Amino acid sequence: MNQANINCPNFSLKLETASVLVNKVIDGINRNTMKKRKLVWLELTGCSGNIISLLDGANPDFKSLAAQMVNFIYENSLMVAEGEAAMKKLFSVIGDDYILAVEGAVSTKDDGMHQIIGRWKGQPVTALRAITELGENASHVIAVGTCASDGGISAAKPNPSECVGIQKLLKKKVIKLPGCPCHPDWFMGTLAYIMLCGEPELDDRQRPLMFYSTLIHDICPRRPYFDKGIFASKLGEKTCMFKLGCRGPVTRVDCPLRKWNDGVNWPIGDDSPCIGCAMFGFPDKMEPFISYDTT
Repeated sequence: MNQANINCPNFSLKLETASVLVNKVIDGINRNTMKKRKLVWLELTGCSGNIISLLDGANPDFKSLAAQMVNFIYENSLMVAEGEAAMKKLFSVIGDDYILAVEGAVSTKDDGMHQIIGRWKGQPVTALRAITELGENASHVIAVGTCASDGGISAAKPNPSECVGIQKLLKKKVIKLPGCPCHPDWFMGTLAYIMLCGEPELDDRQRPLMFYSTLIHDICPRRPYFDKGIFASKLGEKTCMFKLGCRGPVTRVDCPLRKWNDGVNWPIGDDSPCIGCAMFGFPDKMEPFISYDTT
């Protein structure tokens, strides 16, 4: 990060957004001025990378979420219940107040029969049925990661299972948190904001502006090289990777500030171009990820 950006109060405050919001929620719950909300987390057609990313959250961390902030009703990778008992717990929230978080796209081919998430009363439960029934009854729906937001890798060509993002299946607005995976702060901060104030301010692609308002290119630590016309010709060179295919100039999210794994690093910090995983149309519209035609 160049020195001007490091000292910008706006950017430094952005790093604290998620923890400030989460701590306000926890404080409200401890003071009995707020109640814990029920949270359902569905893993649909994807790689489970978003729940793994959430477990790696640092400040705020997953323990703050699960122990102090919400009543975690359902998450198939983490919960103890299995089989019909798990499905009973999942559908028990309908008619109650709950927030639905979804990672992964939804397979729609053959009425969703290419993705069965469980059995309920002897019948298979498709991801398509789960998102339709649970999504329409939730107070808020959050698409966690690129696949749930816009289809992502699950919907990449040729898309044999006809996967789609969850907004295409729901009549209500979906708050989208694209990224492959979603950063823990983006989810925790958005969830906390919903609990405190309701729907956050969104851009025209339904992404919270508090995390998705800035182009990576504008806050990239290698931006000075771009401005001076100094470009890398191969991976490993510590200059601007624009001519290698970096998608930072079209991708809006705050990776350069927030970084990953408790602020350790991010793709460009490890000499890999941004591949635009938080952009609409990823991966098909972001390819090729690397180009050696640097003329």
